[in-house]
Amino acid sequence: MQIPTDMLILAFDHRGSFKKKLLGAAGEELTPEQMDKAKELKGMIYAGFQKAIAMGVPKAKAGMLLDEEMGEAALMDAKSKGYLVTSPAEKSGQDEFDFEYGAQWQEHIRKIDPTFLKVLVRYNPEADAELNKRQAAKLKELGAFLQSIDKGYLIEPLVPATKAQMDEVGGNQAAYDLEIRPKLMVRMMQQLQHYGISPDIWKLEGVDRPEDAAALVKQARAGGRKAGIVTLGRGESKEKVAEWLKVGAHIDGIIGFAIGRTIFMESLQAYVKGAITKEQAIDQIAANYKEFVDLWQREKGSR
Repeated sequence: MQIPTDMLILAFDHRGSFKKKLLGAAGEELTPEQMDKAKELKGMIYAGFQKAIAMGVPKAKAGMLLDEEMGEAALMDAKSKGYLVTSPAEKSGQDEFDFEYGAQWQEHIRKIDPTFLKVLVRYNPEADAELNKRQAAKLKELGAFLQSIDKGYLIEPLVPATKAQMDEVGGNQAAYDLEIRPKLMVRMMQQLQHYGISPDIWKLEGVDRPEDAAALVKQARAGGRKAGIVTLGRGESKEKVAEWLKVGAHIDGIIGFAIGRTIFMESLQAYVKGAITKEQAIDQIAANYKEFVDLWQREKGSR
């Protein structure tokens, strides 16, 4: 799999959070009316993506991350237009990774036929060792399948703090993100690589210090690997995400971003409440996405 030199992804594969925050769903199952609304909202994000390209976002660097459940129509349209398409493999909202669509997960990947297949997993190297091993076994199985059908492999391993780790910083999330998480991320990558898991792309939480970003790239490429890293948004403020991108854009091996809620959530919530029109929401999403693309290109160009 050829690793892109720039991979600037608008991520809207959210399912559990989408259903709760935008549709008011009590659980995973949606009513027909709620599903129609979900498809409308995902279509609006896709419309914002396309508008941003019309506004100057380079198509060759742009990409989208979208789920089959609520976004199949947009996925298929995007493929027909030659956009880079990534779709998720994991069941949404699970503490332990499991495949969406259960035993039929391979069939669904073949059906969607994405450029890259993404999988989110919660993996702290100091947490439950047996849980980590079970998840690693499934990640390895997924990687082998993707290699057999020549699809790119994108892993999104989050490193949530254990109680002991959070106690160490007095419950301060920012202190955990700065002082503890970056080193845990390197160890997490080492462990997954030890289990034989070598994704093409690591989708990682941002870090505040250049030396931590460089350490992540060094580990991603250990043993002659060619992997790239994209920075996720984690639903943080635009200002915080911009800080992470400014760090990553200056590190060779960090090739872009995959940002979602920071780009679209406020606009869709305003639309659902009737505070803005559909066209205004689409315009805002396009502008937010383009703003991050412009920031990335500006910062990368100033290396």
